[in-house]
Amino acid sequence: MKEKILHLLKNSGQEFLSGEDISKEFGVTRAAIWKYINSLKEDGYRIESVSRKGYRIIEVPDSLTGEEVDEYLHTKYMGRNIVHFETIDSTNTKAKELAAGGQPEGTVIISEEQTQGKGRLGRNWTSPKNKGIWMSIILRPDIDPVKVCMVTQVAAAAAAKAIEEIGIKGYIKWPNDIVVEGKKVCGILTEMSGELDKINYVILGIGINVNLEEKDFPEELKDIATSLKIEKGKSINRKELVGKILNNFENLYESFVKEDDIEKSLDICREKSILLGKEIQIIGRNEVRKAKAITIDEEGRLVVRCQDGKEEKIISGEVSIRGMYGYVD
Repeated sequence: MKEKILHLLKNSGQEFLSGEDISKEFGVTRAAIWKYINSLKEDGYRIESVSRKGYRIIEVPDSLTGEEVDEYLHTKYMGRNIVHFETIDSTNTKAKELAAGGQPEGTVIISEEQTQGKGRLGRNWTSPKNKGIWMSIILRPDIDPVKVCMVTQVAAAAAAKAIEEIGIKGYIKWPNDIVVEGKKVCGILTEMSGELDKINYVILGIGINVNLEEKDFPEELKDIATSLKIEKGKSINRKELVGKILNNFENLYESFVKEDDIEKSLDICREKSILLGKEIQIIGRNEVRKAKAITIDEEGRLVVRCQDGKEEKIISGEVSIRGMYGYVD
């Protein structure tokens, strides 16, 4: 009911809506309407109340609830069911729980803060409150399980496109990072539950440093991580960015899953790659090798030329890729 009242107030623009009219619209008492209005105020909505006129919204909070993100969505199902939290340990952990319980494809778990954000290879992810996008998407693709790793490439392409659409030039560091001005702003983590020939579900986690400031980063990350706000020089509309990511992702994901067309995503990953043509380090469990990044092949593998002149295809997994002297350089 609270969401319905909010939707009605937002659609009224700057016009006042009387408590009586709202109560008639939903068949509840004016006292109940008053309680819902107070609850919305507690959620951060500034609502003006004037005797004999009623209520109107004068300011909405910077919140990533379904109601707030909805106006930026053009999707059929991605993000149409948003499960929102103020704080949570990890959106990926919660997404796995909800996916196992039957939540449909396209459900998005999003939190204003994560206390145990998860990065690739078991790393932690700094996730301060109301400053980033910390979300996970439940997917149920009908594809061969060996192709699941390519969902990461689809997400990277969607995120890079969305960041560019808000006026920031981002690049993809294969396979799962987005970088701006040589520093990381976005990480992607894909986890699967399945069997040899069947996928139960895939959880796609996306973390973006949107409005973080220098002081929000631990000392050890300041040389390799940044935020969109730092690079743009002003705050970014998080709701708009979530919408653009989900819009782009649904389009590219459907091409991949329904039409078996990964090239749309891979073309973006190649075009926006920050590694191709550069000398890189391939960091494994027990060794560090040098090579030159040549291209990304049709299966999403990074093709490199080793120091002995031979070409090798790297599968994203238990390796990290770095520049010769730093994160990407």
